[in-house]
Amino acid sequence: MNSTPVLVGREGPVTTLTLNRPERRNALNVELLEQLCTAIDAAGADVTQRILVLQGAGTVFCSGLDLAEAAQPGFADRSAGLVARALGALANSRLVTIAAVHGAAIAGGAGLMSACDFALATRDAKFGYPEVRRGLVPALIMTFLRRQLRERDARELLLLGKFFDAAHAHAIGLLNRVARDETALRVEVQSMISSLLQGGPEAIAATKRLITELWPAPIDGDLARARDFHVAGRGSAEAVEGIAAFNEKRAPSWTR
Repeated sequence: MNSTPVLVGREGPVTTLTLNRPERRNALNVELLEQLCTAIDAAGADVTQRILVLQGAGTVFCSGLDLAEAAQPGFADRSAGLVARALGALANSRLVTIAAVHGAAIAGGAGLMSACDFALATRDAKFGYPEVRRGLVPALIMTFLRRQLRERDARELLLLGKFFDAAHAHAIGLLNRVARDETALRVEVQSMISSLLQGGPEAIAATKRLITELWPAPIDGDLARARDFHVAGRGSAEAVEGIAAFNEKRAPSWTR
């Protein structure tokens, strides 16, 4: 068991945050989310930092919410608030944020990726928003997908809940780059960092802020509304059954 669920590394003006629960496929539990939020805020407060890279340890980037923890009483409100806080921290950071995805980015993991300014992935990476198949509402993630994708594509990903590959993610605009393998992914990330560092720090930060402000509805307001849907869904009978079915490795039994 890892004692530090988020590893922090710094090299010059670049902070790298590594989700570090490989034995749980970097599933998002309360402890990891708390440390992630703290690390994002700390990097943004450091005037020497310009870029934040988010990656995962082990075989996958992030498998989403820790549904074993989510099945325990009293965790719904707390983890929902932390997921919303983490997404908002990435989206609102003055730093340019880059998600470097390998293996898989599922549900909340794909949400973290979508909240970043740039998303790069290996060719064999898999993606998915299977919340409805667990009786959950993909509300928080929707905040970003509605900004980034065509409505038809967003509906297909969220309502069908099927997994898809990096080629499809790139084709619909969910990814900026697709790399051959993890070595090539690191090269792509470094190339993007080099390009970003050629821009003026204040100009890039102001441009990022203006892109956000020009959107008709602010991200924070959308996340607050989405959190209400997320919490309501987490407390439903369908969510109880869907999460139990996932943890018990069986098909859910939906009833009306």
